[in-house]
Amino acid sequence: MLLGQAVLGDLAGRGTAFRRVTWTKSSYSGGNDGECVEFSRALAPTGTVPIRDSKNHDGPALVVPAASWRAFVSAAGRGEFTAL
Repeated sequence: MLLGQAVLGDLAGRGTAFRRVTWTKSSYSGGNDGECVEFSRALAPTGTVPIRDSKNHDGPALVVPAASWRAFVSAAGRGEFTAL
């Protein structure tokens, strides 16, 4: 399933462009030695969602269309990626 075109976001060079936004990590992310991603709703009005490695706050963020992020989260909730 194609969820949409992703754009590698490296706004202002590194993830520092996103330091002032609030990041959200899934409650299911605990107990796996920090192998997590975080996302922010801060850019939702622009139609994009930044996603980053929770261990690398100053690293680059992947920026995807908000509709694609919603489709991904919905598909994950339905268990469509359990075989991966």
